[in-house]
Amino acid sequence: MSSPVSSRVAAIQMVTTHNMSANLAKAEKLLAQAARDGASVAVLPENFALLATGKMIACGQREAGPDPVIRTFLSEQARRNKLWVVGGSLPMATRPDGALVDGRVRATCLVFDDKGAEVGRYDKIHLFDAVVDDAHGQYRESDTFESGRQVVTVDTPAGKLGLAICYDLRFPELFRALREQGAEWVCLPSAFTWQTGNAHWHPLIRARAIENQIWVVAPAQGGQHSSQRTTWGHSLICDPWGKVVAEIDEGPGVVTAELNLELMEQTRSRMPVWEHRRL
Repeated sequence: MSSPVSSRVAAIQMVTTHNMSANLAKAEKLLAQAARDGASVAVLPENFALLATGKMIACGQREAGPDPVIRTFLSEQARRNKLWVVGGSLPMATRPDGALVDGRVRATCLVFDDKGAEVGRYDKIHLFDAVVDDAHGQYRESDTFESGRQVVTVDTPAGKLGLAICYDLRFPELFRALREQGAEWVCLPSAFTWQTGNAHWHPLIRARAIENQIWVVAPAQGGQHSSQRTTWGHSLICDPWGKVVAEIDEGPGVVTAELNLELMEQTRSRMPVWEHRRL
């Protein structure tokens, strides 16, 4: 697929709860809004369908079976809205080769084209095991999730897309690898805690965009999920010069922007940092 000069992309922000049916109904409305706003690709946030750690393994086992709820939903929404959909993240109890994950699941980002066909899969590589000064206290994704191993890019109507999820943002070598594979933009479905987001969300996203001269589309969870869980929000789209061109503060919503690949090429040609690297 040849890259267009410019294509509109949407970042969707949600405040997901433990009620999957309600979450999917909200996602359905937001995807329809993204399509009405003229987006060719819409990106959902991390854990868009379910934000409940205790339910992840059972959910992932179902999604790996013959009657998946979330995967079917994503395919139907892509087809109905004639929209490419990047499915944030969902739990999957199988690895990309079909092997079962032993006792855990993978945090998986699936990409569907506008006909509803699954055309890409990325399993989150870096898992969030950290102590945070909030009501939740300690996060240990590795207790529930198995780390992925593969760097993944996908050709889309908006250019070659590199896939990353949330905590991956803190590891610049992944973004280097995505640029090496030809990524022109990277999506970052996220559920940053309020504390870490307030401190690091904007500077890290802008740094990854500037370092690699790529567009970054970062949809997020943004609001109060429970008495112990508040996410930072601030879903945004950042250009290759590090300028935030679209952003939403908190609460559910959609932001869109034209990913101008000519701007990307101009940025790269005027400051060819890729050629100047000394490894």
